Amino acid sequence: MTLQVRNATVWVRDQDEALEFFRKLGFDVSEDVKNGAYRWLAVASKDQPEIAIVLAKPGIPMDEVTAEQVGNAVAKGMLSSIVFTTDDCFGAYEELKSRGIEFTRPAGERGYGVDASFRDPSGNEFRLLQPTPQPANA
Repeated sequence: MTLQVRNATVWVRDQDEALEFFRKLGFDVSEDVKNGAYRWLAVASKDQPEIAIVLAKPGIPMDEVTAEQVGNAVAKGMLSSIVFTTDDCFGAYEELKSRGIEFTRPAGERGYGVDASFRDPSGNEFRLLQPTPQPANA
């Protein structure tokens, strides 16, 4: 049996706003399907098209209370955990800044590599990482 990741979900307040943000990151729409009020919107990197990020808006099929709770957690940056890797974090940081991406922590050397943090318009926080090879622990 082989298991592979196909989709990851990022909760967003506004799907079109999130799409515009991910386009600044260099992602393209991989799926955009509407079923009544529900919209399945997924984006993927040109360099990794087999893995898509679903830009999901709290709501259908959630009840109103749950949707509000998810929306509040998103706004606090509590529901995102995506780390983007690059072979040049300083260069990617400068390029993304020039595209209008606002960073919460600039690119800098850390013990595990070079990284930076940024947020999307919904409040989700993401990391940009150029990892330093680490020896495997036995």
